[in-house]
Amino acid sequence: MTWKEFIEKEMKKTYFQNLTAFVKSEYTHFVCFPAYDEIFNAYKLTPLDKVKVVILGQDPYHNPGEAHGLAFSVKCQKIPPSLKNIYKEMENDLGIEIKQDGDLSYLGQQGVFLLNTTLTVRLNEPLSHKDKGWEEFTDNTIRLLNEVKSPIVFILWGNKAISKVKLLNNPNHLVLTSPHPSPLGAYRGFFGSKPFSKCNDFLKSKGISPIKWIKA
Repeated sequence: MTWKEFIEKEMKKTYFQNLTAFVKSEYTHFVCFPAYDEIFNAYKLTPLDKVKVVILGQDPYHNPGEAHGLAFSVKCQKIPPSLKNIYKEMENDLGIEIKQDGDLSYLGQQGVFLLNTTLTVRLNEPLSHKDKGWEEFTDNTIRLLNEVKSPIVFILWGNKAISKVKLLNNPNHLVLTSPHPSPLGAYRGFFGSKPFSKCNDFLKSKGISPIKWIKA
């Protein structure tokens, strides 16, 4: 199956039709993020058969010029606090220096699927599109990834993401969990969790090329 086939299958379901009506209304009457044509960017950037790693976020950034359909990634060079902490852990974990421009598309191009559990949000209203149907869509996404035979690393940060462990029971995959990289969670166990080296060690042990976490 491809992401296109998966999305087309979901679109036929009642929950998705209701979700589509809600999202169209929101984008008509309010400022929402990401841009309408960027909502499914993660699916466009990382084909299903190329996924090596899944990093799961919550909902998109809700400030202008930031969200572009990839979890934790921003289009602008103003780095949000969670992403700053992700870069900091990358540097400490891997002993490398990160060029911090905020855009994580280079990871998506290597097979890192940057998924939020909710794909849209209103301006300055975090979680405003919660419980409208996106969670069913992204849960079904995770279920499909769980069924993939080739090994995948699932990186789950924070309680919201960790709650998805119940959807993951394929012994071929590796699940890494830690507190969220936000300022509230970073010092409670995110820093020092070494997800990036653990991820690459696992991929290499399975004969899969590791992720180049540093941007070329």
